[in-house]
Formats: sequence, C-alpha cells, structure tokens
Amino acid sequence: MGWKSRGMMATRVSFMGFGYARLLRKACIMTSSSVGKEPTCISCNDEDCEMLPNASFVNNSNGDKSYETIEPQTKRAKTLTSDVWNCFVKTGVGKDGKEKCKCKACGKEYTYASKSRTSHLARHIPKCHMVPQFHNIGGMLIDYEGKLRKRKFDSKINREILSELIIAHDLPFSIVEWRVFRKYQKFLNEDCTSISRKTAKCDVMKKYEIEKEKLKQQLGQIQGRVCLTSDCWTACTNIWYISLTVHYVDKDWKLKSKILSFTHMQPPHTGHDLALKVLGFLKDWGIEKKIFSITLDNTSSNDNMQNMLKEHLCLSNSLLLNGEFFHIRCSAHILNLIVQDGLKVASDALLKIRQSVHYVRASESRKKQFFQCVEQVGGIDTSIGLRSDC
Repeated sequence: MGWKSRGMMATRVSFMGFGYARLLRKACIMTSSSVGKEPTCISCNDEDCEMLPNASFVNNSNGDKSYETIEPQTKRAKTLTSDVWNCFVKTGVGKDGKEKCKCKACGKEYTYASKSRTSHLARHIPKCHMVPQFHNIGGMLIDYEGKLRKRKFDSKINREILSELIIAHDLPFSIVEWRVFRKYQKFLNEDCTSISRKTAKCDVMKKYEIEKEKLKQQLGQIQGRVCLTSDCWTACTNIWYISLTVHYVDKDWKLKSKILSFTHMQPPHTGHDLALKVLGFLKDWGIEKKIFSITLDNTSSNDNMQNMLKEHLCLSNSLLLNGEFFHIRCSAHILNLIVQDGLKVASDALLKIRQSVHYVRASESRKKQFFQCVEQVGGIDTSIGLRSDC
C-alpha cells in the first residue's frame, strides 16, 4: 500500500474516533512469526502500521532477528473520589457476577459498577437509621468498633462529662488547668478547648441545679412521707457545717437516701438558728408537709431546735399525731456515749498501754527485742503490728 493509502487510512481513523481506532488496533495482527520476518497488518499490509501492538525485535543465538511482543501495562486502579465512600466499602464480585459494596453502618449491600454513578448510594445515607445524619458526609469517621462517629468536637458535651468527672471523683477545679491534663485533651482531639477553674466551677454548679430539679420532681411524686437526719460538726479550720439528709422509699419499694444540703452554718449556733436553717431547707425542697420524723444527736441545741421546728410544722398540720413520733434520738450517738463512759473506767490502764507502745516504737532495737519476746511466748498474732489506738 502506498503512502497515499496510508494517509487516507490515518485520516479515516482520526475522523471515526478513538473507539474505531481501538477496534482497528485489534485487527492489526502479525501475519508472520517466523524468524527474520517482521509482522504486518492484515488490513493495510504494512510493516510500519501504527495500529500494530507493541513489539520489539531480539537477536537469537544464530544472529537472526525474532519478533517478541511486549505485554501492555495493567491499568492503575481508579481512585474513589466520591464522599459516599466514607460510608461504603467494596466487597468484591457477588454471585450474580456484579461488583458489590455495602454500608459500613448497617451492612446493606448495593450493586456497584466502576463506571456507574453513586447517586443510589448517596440516597441511602439519609435513610440509614444507623448513620449519624450530618450535612457533611466527609465529617464522619469509623471508630474502633466499626461504627460511624462524627468527627466534629462537641465542647458542650466535653464540659458536661468533665463536670461529672470532678463530682464523681472529688477532684479539684484546678484539674482543668493542669498542663498534662490539657496535653491529654489535645491528644484525644485537636479541637478540644481548655477551660479555667472558674468555668469548671460554674459547670459543676449548673450540673448541681439540674440534678436538684430532678430530685425535687422525685420527692414531689412520693405518695408517702419522708424521714430526715441532720448533724452539725466543726471542721479542722474551726468552721461549722450543717447537713440534712432525706430518707424515703421510692415507687419500686427501694430505700433511698439523698443529701439535701451540706452548707456552712454561720454563728450563732443556737436552737432557734438551727430550726430556721432546717426549715429553710425543707421549704426550698418543697417537702415541709411530707415530714414524718427527724433523727438528731443528743445535744441541747438540737433538743431546742426540734421543739421549735415541731411547733412550726404543727401550725400547718403537717405532722402525724401532732408530732408525737417526730423526734428520734440517734442510737449511734447514744452507743458512742456509753463506750466513752466505759473507757473512762479503764483510762489509767489504757494510758499505760499507750506509753508502752510509744516506748517500744521509739527504737528499732527495742522493737526487735519486743518481737523476740513475743516469739518466745507464742500464740500471739502480730500481723497488725504495734498500734497505740485500734
């Protein structure tokens, strides 16, 4: 074929498009594979046809040329660019011979072709009840359980959990300002913002108000009556504190005990002031008409307090039998008084025992000699060691 025919053939290929050129390439095959002969196209009978597959000549051991085809390179896998692949994963070819993919959240399978669109996959995401619904699909990730979680950091939830942590473990508010704690928060999420101890205190107080309202509703739904216990004591800083605890049986017949108040008691600490303080607690919680009894220790101020409190509650007819069973003395406090009086009888012997223990513990050699004596006597348990008070 002359150069004009070849030019017409090339022009025809260029006008008929890439699809026809690909078919014509398949038609261009080698007409001879013998040694020393070059392949020719059966369509154009030309050795230099551009439609021929990739080939090269090599010299054999006799010095002759032989034709060797070069295998075409495999195509690179197509990159998945759609956002739906954050929620879907390919599972391979199914039983029907079609490619499949499944939802990472619910596991539902869909047919997927590499050249088809992904609109049917995108329509599944808003309908899937196991996928968190966000405007940005790319804002989701897969956690260690294989479930979809949102990537966006919620500072409100973080502060709520942090306040629960401080309350549950009795941590100081300054924990939020610790350098290592803030470093740990940044490690968990880069979007985590640190707060000050004042903000942590405000969050704890907000949590308290929320839980207080919940407890108020529970106490308001109680059909029966409640019992109270109260106590006062002085801290090591010489500050007086007063506490009030409520005891009741809930709708499931389970005994519950809740601290209603734990606050600073300003002087004076007379029975009148204590009665006003406790009455204020009862009105604040809305249970002043549901009281059955109050348990107190045996101090004179508490006796005066319960008398004034009973008189005030009887004016509104809030107590049963005019408060005949209102005041209950603390049995633990009574038992403690009995023990203290008994120890006074043996105080001289106890003093000598304490002094002996202090004398032995003051020197290592004395302790060694003491335990040698104990071993000679035998039958004495020394697991708790030497203690001045048990």
